Amino acid sequence: METSAMASLSASNHVARVLSVANHVADVDASSRIANSWRRCLIGHKLDPARQGPPQTLTEAEIRQVAEPMEETIRLATPELDDLARVLRDAGYCVNLADVNATMLFSRLPGEADARMFLDWKIYTGSNFAETCEGTNGLGTALAEQKPILVHRDEHFRAQWHMFSCAVAPLFDQAGRLAGAINITSCREDLERAAHQLALAVTMEATRRMEGAIFRGHFRNAWIATVPGDGGSGLLAYDDDRRIVGACRSARALLGLTDGMIASGIDLSRYIKFDHHAARSADDVVDLRRADGSPLGQGHVAPPLRARSYAPRRDAPVDRFDALSRLAGRDPGLIRSVKRLRSIGDHNLPVLLHGETGVGKDVFARAIHAASNRARNHYVALNCAAMPESLIDAELFGYEAGAFTGARREGSKGLIVQADGGTLFLDEIGDMPIALQTRLLRVLENREVWPLGALKPVPVDIRLISATHRDLGRMAEEGAFRADLYFRLRGMEVKLPSLRERADRDDIIRQIAREEALNCRLSDEAWALLSAYHYPGNMRQLRHVLRLAGCTAENGVIADADLDLPPFGGRAAEPDLAAAERATIVEALRKHGGRVTEAARALKLSRATLYRKIKQLKIETAQ
Repeated sequence: METSAMASLSASNHVARVLSVANHVADVDASSRIANSWRRCLIGHKLDPARQGPPQTLTEAEIRQVAEPMEETIRLATPELDDLARVLRDAGYCVNLADVNATMLFSRLPGEADARMFLDWKIYTGSNFAETCEGTNGLGTALAEQKPILVHRDEHFRAQWHMFSCAVAPLFDQAGRLAGAINITSCREDLERAAHQLALAVTMEATRRMEGAIFRGHFRNAWIATVPGDGGSGLLAYDDDRRIVGACRSARALLGLTDGMIASGIDLSRYIKFDHHAARSADDVVDLRRADGSPLGQGHVAPPLRARSYAPRRDAPVDRFDALSRLAGRDPGLIRSVKRLRSIGDHNLPVLLHGETGVGKDVFARAIHAASNRARNHYVALNCAAMPESLIDAELFGYEAGAFTGARREGSKGLIVQADGGTLFLDEIGDMPIALQTRLLRVLENREVWPLGALKPVPVDIRLISATHRDLGRMAEEGAFRADLYFRLRGMEVKLPSLRERADRDDIIRQIAREEALNCRLSDEAWALLSAYHYPGNMRQLRHVLRLAGCTAENGVIADADLDLPPFGGRAAEPDLAAAERATIVEALRKHGGRVTEAARALKLSRATLYRKIKQLKIETAQ
């Protein structure tokens, strides 16, 4: 009873504070975005901050209808959304993609108790958070203003949302039009506003990459130039005659382009000049000049997909295993695995990838597909852990029209049928329900699929690549995974080492730093921290750390304070801490020629502490 009374008093105080904004007497900046939004909600939308109740939520059939125009956008954005969800999951964030009307069409919930909170409050796919209905909130207000925003706890208009903090970035399509927004929401009371600001920075960067994927997907048959600018890089698409056919929002602002100018086929040379023939791959860097000849900086130029597929460099023979070799780097174990993959060639042998979260299992699977004779056909991926159990069946095997309530009128091809002639990648296969394991085993044995509601099977020809961080062998022994399916999946098993285990770890850190923080350099202190860290989140964690550091670095120098590296490892990594610590010290001693004093300085340890650790870990030194 006392708790209820306190909640009621808190809500009353919040309502009084919101109402005072209309009279410009509240203890908030009268010109702030939150204050302006509150006034819109009070005066323009006629909303009541004391109103209780859940948001409007669409039915499954309504969700399908609303999502249909955005299917391609959702498909292109999903890899980044899944990545963002994995990075923010442990901080209790849900991740949503919403349309321009603030209806959530894609959701990834955090784990356990946090997920329960979102489900109870109906913050998931189908819920609508338009500012005109729910008042000031991250999603609705970001879309209303078309600007990123953080709405922290009691900054929400409705008192009932005071336990949530939302960070949102608008999403723009290939023509610079508002396409929706990316929302992250947390109910954690232990996170300060500064932590949410960092999460917003990560979300904005992820949204920028989604916009790039959407742009490149739309202009896949055009040349694409990445142009540097003060407010970030912009993307320009142009044809073989060097006429501009498309420009993203930032490129339009950078060069002053309009829809009419693009529709008229304006010449690219009126804005930028460069050696067009220097670009032969998506990784090529070119020197850009303004139309008057003055330097503009360096950019990237990628040829059309057709050019990438059919116009390889004449001065270098194409090795279809080149991507796999680059991923293996100088790690002996991975080099051996790639050699074995070369030996099986185009044999339709299933591959099982095993490794911790974040080691790059999907990237490795895509490289295997690209090296096969199936490379020109589809690569289709499903994350068995990210997909709700109730939907995996329909997604994987497909269904006929009218198979169940809410099904599409024309039915749906399942992912297995979509992968016919190509590769099907099942990530986190260890999380697949037992009942679906039985159906998958039948597909692999009979090479045919029975969609839900179908009267006859559909023949399929797929290569299967699976991935997991679990010990499937032990799960099979304990009855938690079908043993017969396990041996079907394990035609060849590839162990992907964690980042801390890789012999070429420093090479990887340098490469990812070049990719994620292109215009920055690492200070000696930052390099020492990166080199010594344990990386429980592996490559994915390293990429996000460097992306964020590239955003926050001052004067192009990444300092140790820019690196968001939490105390390493957590419980799952504790057994490996001694081995990781030993490897870090050995590497530091090697770099400094066995000189303990210099190694201790690089590791930020006293000489006495380092000597003690050398003795404990039985490390041989030159001194």
